[in-house]
Amino acid sequence: MSDMARIISPVDGTLYAERAYLSQPQALRAVERAIAAQRAWQGTALEERLRLLDKAVDALMEQSDDLSEELAWQMGRPVAQGPGEVRGFAERARYMLEIAPRALAPIELPGKAGFKRYIQRDPVGVVLTIAPWNFPYMTAVNSVWPALAAGNAVLLKHAQQTLLCAERLERVLRQSGLPEGVFQAVHLRHDTAAALLQEPAIRFVSFTGSVRGGRNIQQAVAQSGQFAGTGLELGGKDPAYVRADADLTDAAVNLADGAFFNSGQSCCSVERIYVHRDVYQPFIEALEAEALKLSLGNPLDSGTTLGPMVRAEAADFVHGQIAAAVQAGATAVIDPKRFASDQTGTAYMAPQILTGVDHGMRVMAEESFGPVVGVMAVESDEEAIRLMNDSEFGLSASIWTRDLEAAERLGRQVHTGTLFMNRCDVLDPALAWTGVKHSGHGGSLSELGYDALTQPKSFHLRLGD
Repeated sequence: MSDMARIISPVDGTLYAERAYLSQPQALRAVERAIAAQRAWQGTALEERLRLLDKAVDALMEQSDDLSEELAWQMGRPVAQGPGEVRGFAERARYMLEIAPRALAPIELPGKAGFKRYIQRDPVGVVLTIAPWNFPYMTAVNSVWPALAAGNAVLLKHAQQTLLCAERLERVLRQSGLPEGVFQAVHLRHDTAAALLQEPAIRFVSFTGSVRGGRNIQQAVAQSGQFAGTGLELGGKDPAYVRADADLTDAAVNLADGAFFNSGQSCCSVERIYVHRDVYQPFIEALEAEALKLSLGNPLDSGTTLGPMVRAEAADFVHGQIAAAVQAGATAVIDPKRFASDQTGTAYMAPQILTGVDHGMRVMAEESFGPVVGVMAVESDEEAIRLMNDSEFGLSASIWTRDLEAAERLGRQVHTGTLFMNRCDVLDPALAWTGVKHSGHGGSLSELGYDALTQPKSFHLRLGD
């Protein structure tokens, strides 16, 4: 087992960076530092905590250009899209800081003669965040910034592919005045991370990743005999329904973006589209036209809008889904030869639209996490809802219609964490980010996002005569 974490760039397959993994004793010392630092941090006035965290957001935004290039080398995101990651990070961080005074305020109860009663929100202590590579800043911020604002200490383990992002966050926080030990970037092998899950001091674990990874974390925490909380965001197979009354041009533009942005490597990417038969053919033509506007190539080129997948093996998996679907009777709408950079055996993969699909095909059941989307015609709202719910996942779903009442009525029937109307693949930090079924449990962001990061403490004070 290697003692080094190596980032192999999807841009050209070369070694981009490497870092030493922490040994288990080193990781335990990081926990000890976090415990000691958290006590003092909790005692720091909320106003000061928020000031330091806001200053760190400013510092990260100033590094947008360097950050965008570093992201391109680490995970293939086109440099033209890198600033969007920074803006999304800032929007989420600042919203959670803005609402912190009211979200963390004591809950005052109605007066009761002879008593003073209220519920205080204390930090849980030490939080372990395990963040993925696909949106490395925007996923980490969902737990890191509110955890720190609430007075917790945080250990951030990033995916190996983007571990430089954790280091950058540690630098901006330290440069902004965050006390040493309150936030630490930790590079951990899986076995070392599993050992930390056994530590009594770890009081909450935030994980974004695969269903298997989520199960492993849940089991490890349960087997430890401890009672740490967990927040698990585990992916999706997100559906969209285009009704007969939809604005087809708008739907095609936004669903193409929802399916192919970041090479489809998003938990809330649109991976299944159901279209009312009355508008099916014109929608397919519009979606194809949007996909053909994409420019697949080197993510360091400013004109690239579709970069490589994170690694060649990921592209091979999606190619396998497509080949199996075509063999079973599906039609691949886009000729990959239209994209010169598409090369079998590499991480560069053209976008693909599949018609003639059904739910017996892997591409309509398994999470693809790549630039492919299957499209089916439906006869009615009822058929669309049935098919949307025919999945083990439930992160987000979208309905495309001009009828608000219909969107709300149908949306109440969809098994999902977020229901969109006429948009997709976005996140509003004022709303809880959550999923159902195999998309995980718990929720981040919004005022509800502070609940799991704090422990209620009741004060029941009997007054004297």
